[in-house]
Amino acid sequence: MQKNKTIGLVAHDARKRDLLNWVRFHAKRLSKHDMVCTGTTGKLISQMFNDDFPALKPRIRLLKSGPLGGDQQMGALISDGCVDVLIFFTDPMTTQPHDVDIKALMRICTVYDTIIACTKSTADFVISSPLFEEAYEQAKHDYSSYLQRETLKQ
Repeated sequence: MQKNKTIGLVAHDARKRDLLNWVRFHAKRLSKHDMVCTGTTGKLISQMFNDDFPALKPRIRLLKSGPLGGDQQMGALISDGCVDVLIFFTDPMTTQPHDVDIKALMRICTVYDTIIACTKSTADFVISSPLFEEAYEQAKHDYSSYLQRETLKQ
């Protein structure tokens, strides 16, 4: 993981305001990194930077809305090593129609040792860590025996 991070930002509808407030609080620090966001969340964050911090020009990539495939796009970026940190403010009180995609996204973070924060407190600790501004060597798990086992089943 390089010193300049790519940060994934995702929020369920009931948590979008919380994520927007979190990004606003950390805007200066976040603007030094690249961001990739699912649809509506990304539009809100881009607009917030334009309105509240016009001097900051962060690089923000927009994906599709989560239920329309944005969560899967984010997962693909994580599995390709293109996202270093995922900040995903989830709504634990509402059933999501794309719940399987959300679980898959969390699972893929575990598989690829990608940092994931699902609460404001965790996100605050992540962004406040001295490691956030440094290059970092992630754990590389060897899945060759698993892949070999799967090949033998066929």
